[in-house]
Amino acid sequence: MIATIVLDVGETIIRDDRYWASWADWLDVPRHTLSALVGAVVARGHDNAEALRLVRPDIDVAAEYAAREAAGLGERLEESDLYDDVRPALSAVQQAGVRVVIAGNQTARAAELLRDLALPVDLVATSGEWRVAKPQPEFFQRVMDVAHAAPEQTLYVGDHPANDVFPAKAAGLRTAHLRRGPWGHLWADDPEVAEAADWRLDDLMQLAEIVKG
Repeated sequence: MIATIVLDVGETIIRDDRYWASWADWLDVPRHTLSALVGAVVARGHDNAEALRLVRPDIDVAAEYAAREAAGLGERLEESDLYDDVRPALSAVQQAGVRVVIAGNQTARAAELLRDLALPVDLVATSGEWRVAKPQPEFFQRVMDVAHAAPEQTLYVGDHPANDVFPAKAAGLRTAHLRRGPWGHLWADDPEVAEAADWRLDDLMQLAEIVKG
């Protein structure tokens, strides 16, 4: 029985396309160029921030992030950034009596923005608030601390095998790999992912069926 579902953020509940488009505009490169570079670094198994370094090798990402904030172009989240299945899926899971937590590699500011969206969840937490990020085991220890359920009754849902499925499985959690975004699609049929994931999802509405079972 699944008592708690914990969800990743980027490309699980939130679309990343506007985020990368804003970076392309800031760096004055065509949006499709940066998008293609993100895909390339994903295929290599590298962190997606590497795409920014391919555009500007000497970039100080933290400094550019601060400059964007100062220019009024910093982080923001809107209803349109949510995937269409997020609200109905999370509502259905909550109505089934399951605890819902959002916990991903995001800034503390992103946590505030997510809370402002008033999603049907019990808790929102990010690596920026916890000061530890996936795939570190300590992140998943924090997940277990807030799950209020045994590891085998806690399901972690995400698109990224190396950040989500594999470390969550190693921590003793149940896992679901979501075919969504570049990471989710690229590794959807990977044998190691298929072996590690207890469930493989094409849509978050499938979570309602999982908790019923």
